[in-house]
Amino acid sequence: MMRQPVTVNGVTRWKDTGAQGAPEATRESKGVVLRQEIGDVLRSIRQSEGRTLRDVSHDARVSLGYLSEVERGQKEASSELLASICTALNVPLAAMLFQVAERIATAEGSRVPDTVPTELQREFDSGELELLH
Repeated sequence: MMRQPVTVNGVTRWKDTGAQGAPEATRESKGVVLRQEIGDVLRSIRQSEGRTLRDVSHDARVSLGYLSEVERGQKEASSELLASICTALNVPLAAMLFQVAERIATAEGSRVPDTVPTELQREFDSGELELLH
């Protein structure tokens, strides 16, 4: 058995190959782009609340165009900007990031353990957290 480099989406990884040099059946995770996952989750939350980009951009104090690019996964949002957007959406940053983590884990074929603190779970047992699922 040999190892050979394989490049996918500009990322080089090593794969085990059989005696003939053909790659063995290994599970290669789909290329996950964090900014796209964050954008998809933010858009989903915004739409589930029936809010427009204009409403959220105004409340988050970010330009409509920039927020649109963040939602489409074209721009990397800073932690401060993500916090502002989450505040405008009335969703804890941790809850949004947890949903992003779940999506990435699913794409990678793994599982994220439920590690939400008990006090946070109690706070959102009223149904607010369900908006994220």
